[in-house]
Amino acid sequence: MIFLDYLYEVGNWSSGMDEALTDTVSTNPTFIIMFLIFVFSVVFISGITSQKRRTGTADFPMWATISSMSVMMISLSLTLVEGLIQIETLSIIAVITIFSGFWLFMDKKRGEM
Repeated sequence: MIFLDYLYEVGNWSSGMDEALTDTVSTNPTFIIMFLIFVFSVVFISGITSQKRRTGTADFPMWATISSMSVMMISLSLTLVEGLIQIETLSIIAVITIFSGFWLFMDKKRGEM
């Protein structure tokens, strides 16, 4: 036998991808949180740099709202499978989405909206 036979055991994915994700989350509970932070960061930073390159300025409240709404949509789809996302994480994401939307609507100057 080769020594690599005992190094890594591939999980059973015959029951579907949701079972594999649930097993991953049960092993590493911060996996979903880090994934959502990654999505927020990628959307926020890429949107800001793209807008700054195109127009010369960036609208931070708009990109915060867009990125938090994209994370909210992903987290709402994660609630379809039991055990993927906790209710505390979902409530924190909802609060961040509400505050970023509030920031967007309070940031506009007179005549912009």
